[in-house]
Amino acid sequence: MKKDNTQFIELIKKQKNNFPLDQAFYTNQEIYDIDVKNFLFNQWIFIGHESRIPNKGDYFLFDIDKESIIIIRGDNKINCFFNVCRHRGSHICVNKEGKMNKLVCPYHSWVYDLDGKLIKARMMPKNFDKENWKLHKCNSINFEGLIFINLSDNPDDFNEFIKPTRNFIELHGLNNAKIAFRKTYPTNGNWKLTLDNFHECYHCQTAHPEYCEVHSKDYIQAYGAGNNTGPESLEFSKRLDEWNKKTNKIGYLTGEYSEKEFSNFYRSAERTPFSRNRLSETKNGKPASTLMGHFNEFDGGYTTIGTSPFNSLLMSNDFATAFTFIPRGPMRTDVEIMWLVDKDAVEGIDYNIENIIWMWDKTTIADKKIIEDNQKGVNSKKYIPGPLSEMEKGLEKFKKWYLKTLLKSLK
Repeated sequence: MKKDNTQFIELIKKQKNNFPLDQAFYTNQEIYDIDVKNFLFNQWIFIGHESRIPNKGDYFLFDIDKESIIIIRGDNKINCFFNVCRHRGSHICVNKEGKMNKLVCPYHSWVYDLDGKLIKARMMPKNFDKENWKLHKCNSINFEGLIFINLSDNPDDFNEFIKPTRNFIELHGLNNAKIAFRKTYPTNGNWKLTLDNFHECYHCQTAHPEYCEVHSKDYIQAYGAGNNTGPESLEFSKRLDEWNKKTNKIGYLTGEYSEKEFSNFYRSAERTPFSRNRLSETKNGKPASTLMGHFNEFDGGYTTIGTSPFNSLLMSNDFATAFTFIPRGPMRTDVEIMWLVDKDAVEGIDYNIENIIWMWDKTTIADKKIIEDNQKGVNSKKYIPGPLSEMEKGLEKFKKWYLKTLLKSLK
């Protein structure tokens, strides 16, 4: 029997242009459950990097909502399985990460190989066929070292999904990278409230001195939250034109991408220049590590990519900062960051971790406080959405995509 979604459809239709969402979208359990089903479970999201599991049998778990996914390195590839024994449903892996030569259920000792095939089940009937009881696979793709999963039963074509951002990602050689540092920032805020903060830089001058030390006010105005998210800066546009010409002569990728038509995807990408002769996203602007990917020399450029609402890549020529936003409840989101460097770079010689993580660690800690204070205010009976500024176009763009996608799923 189809559920009556009339109340949610009417709520969607009530939302005003150039205003934030109403309170229920940031607090309501039913809306959160709908969000998980229709957004998180329908998107290709990267949840790790292959360097986290370098050897056969290395694994880690990705837990989301009621699902637990085993990401494990097999003989020739990385496999992703639902963490559900085919006997009576027990979790097979109970530790968050580790190493297993075989996947052994701790309940009744059913044994699976690293490709998910059942190889041992004690005292089963003679007509029991182990071939019929393989682990359930989770849709997964290892692209440029990033491990993408999709929890949908009918996922969108990955090649179509990655197409507009492919060249931007491939430029940085993440398939020849390793994790230099990884950290999770548990945040007491709704996932959309967390992304609203990420999609605007109206607050940056107030809250992020480190970010403003690295990025110029003209960049922050025009591109601080991505292309088409703020008013144009003529000074930065001039700088961008000059840098594009110079970079094209070197032979490196330039340009940008944003969604022009509505689709299941929410993607963006651009390459922009640092200001004041900076070469990397560091405090002093000097390189933080060795060159990555296709770069033979520093071009003073910065690559920003959003592959989905739940992932962002922010990359200098010498290191990458990879974000994964993981909804944990109506008012809880984990923000996980991986910092990636070239696989041959040596810590303490080629790079210093504190130098690499400095800006985004400080900025994300500050964002955690901002978002949590925002959530507390949104919870109040006096919360009424206020008008958005010219520097919050990214928030409005995301809101429109979210509402249109949600409405489509409820009809």
